[in-house]
Amino acid sequence: MATTNLQFKTNYAVSSKIEPFYKGGKVQISKDEKYIFCTCGSRVNVLEISTGKIVHCIEHDDQEDITSFALSCDDEVTSRALLLKQWDWRQASCTRSWRAIHTIPVASMTFDSTSTLLATGGCDGTIKLWDVVKQYCTHNLKGSSGVVHLVEFHPDIKRLQLFSSSLDCGIRLWDLRSSQCLVVLQSHYSAVTSLSFSPDGDTMVSSGRDKICTVWDLKTRQAKRTVPVYEAVEGVVLLPENTDLSEIGVKSKDLHFITAGSKGVLRVWEASSARCVHTHPRSLTYLFHLPESSRLATVTAEHNILLYQLPGLSTQQQFVGYSDEVLDVKFLGKGDTHIVVATNSCQLKVFELLTNSCQILYGHTDTVLTLDVFRKGSLFASCAKDRGVRVWQMDGDGQVRCVAQGCSHTNAVGSISCSRMKASFIVTGSQDCTVKVWDLPAEFPTAGEEIHQLTARATEKAHDKDVNSVAVSPNDKLLASGSQDRTAKLWSLSGDGTVGLLGVFRGHRRGVWAVCFSPVDQVLASSSADGTTKLWGLQDFSCLKTFEGHDASVLKVVFVSRGTQLLTSGSDGLVKLWTIKTNECVKTLDAHQDKVWGLHPSRKDDRMVTGSADSNITVWADVTEEELAEEQAKQEDQILKQQELSNLLHEKKYLKALGLAISLDQPHTVLTVIKAIREGENSSQLLEKTVLKLRVDQKESLLRFCAVWNTNARNCQDAQAVLQVLLTHLPPEELLQYQGARTHLEGLIPYTGQRRAQSQHLYSFNSL
Repeated sequence: MATTNLQFKTNYAVSSKIEPFYKGGKVQISKDEKYIFCTCGSRVNVLEISTGKIVHCIEHDDQEDITSFALSCDDEVTSRALLLKQWDWRQASCTRSWRAIHTIPVASMTFDSTSTLLATGGCDGTIKLWDVVKQYCTHNLKGSSGVVHLVEFHPDIKRLQLFSSSLDCGIRLWDLRSSQCLVVLQSHYSAVTSLSFSPDGDTMVSSGRDKICTVWDLKTRQAKRTVPVYEAVEGVVLLPENTDLSEIGVKSKDLHFITAGSKGVLRVWEASSARCVHTHPRSLTYLFHLPESSRLATVTAEHNILLYQLPGLSTQQQFVGYSDEVLDVKFLGKGDTHIVVATNSCQLKVFELLTNSCQILYGHTDTVLTLDVFRKGSLFASCAKDRGVRVWQMDGDGQVRCVAQGCSHTNAVGSISCSRMKASFIVTGSQDCTVKVWDLPAEFPTAGEEIHQLTARATEKAHDKDVNSVAVSPNDKLLASGSQDRTAKLWSLSGDGTVGLLGVFRGHRRGVWAVCFSPVDQVLASSSADGTTKLWGLQDFSCLKTFEGHDASVLKVVFVSRGTQLLTSGSDGLVKLWTIKTNECVKTLDAHQDKVWGLHPSRKDDRMVTGSADSNITVWADVTEEELAEEQAKQEDQILKQQELSNLLHEKKYLKALGLAISLDQPHTVLTVIKAIREGENSSQLLEKTVLKLRVDQKESLLRFCAVWNTNARNCQDAQAVLQVLLTHLPPEELLQYQGARTHLEGLIPYTGQRRAQSQHLYSFNSL
């Protein structure tokens, strides 16, 4: 084994996490357009748009799911079941709560523009209006049929009007002065999903799952135009007037609106002609207009939140609310600025670590199973259940596109490895028991050109069962494969494209999940479902070492610290750091609740990233140097304090010396000071005077130390002298307030029997 002067790693700490924050349901955006509010079970999460981080989390004590919530200018109200709660979300404190009166849960809610009135639509078919300040119900509006799933105030508060929609698909207009329903606007024959108002408040557009949008004249309360959209519409927004939106097909000054629907396309419509003037793919379910920043926000069925910049509808940011099971994760980009993630989906996700903003990569048609990144970090490869392999390239702006694809396996492709020297080939392993070597072109097609079609230069029947892992050696001349058949194999990769078997590694009792070459030695690491990780010699295929510690399958193994240490991850949710020379598990990292499928170290070897079936992605930082520096600073501080203590004893400043010794939390050092005091003249009075001047917490520590000293015949006299002072001068009530006092005093009794007076004191304390 190669030796190195490199400092072994001793610990990693979590530096950031990408975790689920939205699993469906309502989404709202703050009035200042800086925060996104979304439900996640029993929580409302607050996402800061600029950083992509969850900055606040509001959760009910009883952890019941939130059925609806609404956002005011300065607070946020959540409702679960039949209880309304008003929160100051910045402080995460509940400022008010009151019964909702609804007989069954609240389904929808909204504030008026002044944030003083709150409307709640119930599953019981009633609508209640609340004075939020005084917390009483001002209106009880009856007449809706079934669940009231939509409530919306007219934006002009002076009109005192409320719109609602329920099971009968009509839009009710309520006059809040008289509590009467003025009219039921009939046009839709399926659920009405959203309403949008013109700036003057005289025009409204409604959208529905019946695949139409209706333009309403609110003065006459008649439908002006019905626009067939040809898909269930989940959201509609009227586009701003007096803005140049020619980039998205707006050529006239007529009313235009934008829809998001079930086909996943943003469409711009001209109301007067009912024409679609622009389409923009890949967006869905909710739609918001952010007037301050001239943006559109959309929410997709896959729980992704996208921000588009007007007027061109360019994607500005994208956040992934829920990733499902994370199957693999790798650092990406020249400085490991991004990560690419496979998440039990046919789409790949590329996160920018600084902002958590995400690109979604489309191409595979079935679940992506694993990934690998080429040495330079801007090129990576993926393989999937669709039997295909794809190569992706990241440009200087961080944008990723597919540049090559191939498909000739006859079953799911579950493992992939890139060439290490330069981007010249990839190797795949499949459930069809074969490994294939694919040549890459010298140059990839530029944007706009057709994707390069890969062909396999070599195919080899490699194992008797699924190939779970393949790895290319650092010099590109060897290939290792690990299989469900419990073996790992070593192959030669020759320049003419042939793959030749060199040997078999036998010893695992169950399937081999991962194989990995050492970056410096003639050694292969393998991890298995038998719970072990093994090191093998490449010369004679013998097992050199076995690492045992995981309670379940070891799913991944990688080398770190220039080949002197290993990182492993397992089905037990743990990541372990091992030092090869000593076979020792240096650290166990516990941050996941389920199988850790993804594990990848950064190029600088100062970070790693893990991805788990619990939907969490964790970035870890190597904190070995920081902890070492902290420990050295602590030791230096101890040395300085010891020197200061020596000086204080020399100058006979016993009170300061005793206080300093106690702060070091070293019983032996404190004993040294006690002995020094007892060696001087008038030692009893001096000891008494010094001990009684100590603070309460210092006396507490001294009592604890006495219990230790008293068990040793050489030190018991010093312990008894201190106890004499404490028991004689301190009232029992004060002593028994000390942490663990009763235990310490009980522990002193057996060793104090020979000193009758002292023992009597202790027994009397014990009887209290």
